[in-house]
Amino acid sequence: MDESPLKTKQMKKKIAIIEGDGIGPEVTRQAIKVLDAIARQYNHAFEYTYCLMGAVAIDKTGEPLPDKTIEVCLESDAILFGAIGHPKYDNDPSAKVRPEQGLLKLRKSLQLFANIRPVTTYATLSHLSPLKAKNIEGVDFVIFRELTGGIYFGKKELNEEKTLASDDCVYTREEIERITHLAFQYAQTRKKKLTLVDKANVLETSRLWRKVVQEVAGQYADVKVDFLFVDNAAMQIILNPKQFDVILTENMFGDIISDEASVITGSLGLLPSASIGKGSSLFEPIHGSYPQAAGKDIANPLGSILSAAMLLDHFDMKEEAVLVRQAVEWTLQHGFVTRDIDPMNCYSTTTVGDLIHDFIENRAASDVNKNNIVLSKSTII
Repeated sequence: MDESPLKTKQMKKKIAIIEGDGIGPEVTRQAIKVLDAIARQYNHAFEYTYCLMGAVAIDKTGEPLPDKTIEVCLESDAILFGAIGHPKYDNDPSAKVRPEQGLLKLRKSLQLFANIRPVTTYATLSHLSPLKAKNIEGVDFVIFRELTGGIYFGKKELNEEKTLASDDCVYTREEIERITHLAFQYAQTRKKKLTLVDKANVLETSRLWRKVVQEVAGQYADVKVDFLFVDNAAMQIILNPKQFDVILTENMFGDIISDEASVITGSLGLLPSASIGKGSSLFEPIHGSYPQAAGKDIANPLGSILSAAMLLDHFDMKEEAVLVRQAVEWTLQHGFVTRDIDPMNCYSTTTVGDLIHDFIENRAASDVNKNNIVLSKSTII
């Protein structure tokens, strides 16, 4: 086996852990397991502080986001988050206190203005995608979604008769500029192409978005810029996803098209995300809390583990992040996958986390004998 990486750049970081609801705790524990392996290999020190948010926080404190959680997050270098949501709130539209309120409040409190979602396909999983394999080969793009403005945070009104409702969509130049610069800078490190998704033929906010992006583009002459209306963009993501590099869009459009794009890979459990702000940043898998699978050790931890890789990138631990992604690729190539990817020959959440941990610690042989791992499988074959 290769020797451990040189331990020459020790870093100490504080990480707030919000496990959340449903499968959140299970997948987050695997990501922490991987971070611990990275810390040992590279002589880093990660200090974890566990916090409450979501349904579990409502049950214990009456609030979806306790003030203590906000305090810890503000004092941390990054936040690793699992998932929120519970059927008793999802199935009760009249509930005044809801888990999702905690996440919206946290984004606003930490000024997490940019949500970054990579969409990457894996050749070994192309058969799971609803799209033809030839259309998704080599797909690799990133969606930059504005996260703290727009219709989700605008003034909401409902008349007394409950016959008329409105939701204001408001954006300022500053809100648009800050994420636009971030997206252009990211595009410069990739294929140097940025696509703005808007509805500028109808919406005044979209016309402001387009005007600001066109002005900012002059500072990034090496990046090619194009524009798509959101309805056309939704079609193009299905027809030819390979055409995209960096997609930039506002809050609601980003929410919708990022969920659409997520199915391209074949499993929601594979995709990570980052929410970047002026201070602490938050990293989370894009999947929900999946309460039906909670406690069964069957959830896919790769989205959470890849979110941890994005966290490492954020700490400028580039080599460490690459190693985590290599470990994930290794498990996929060798068929060490959870039930969502292969219902017949599947491994537990814990086993997949252990294998990635072992790969990072140079204890995973290149010619693994699956028979040695069979007892850890959730389905024996």
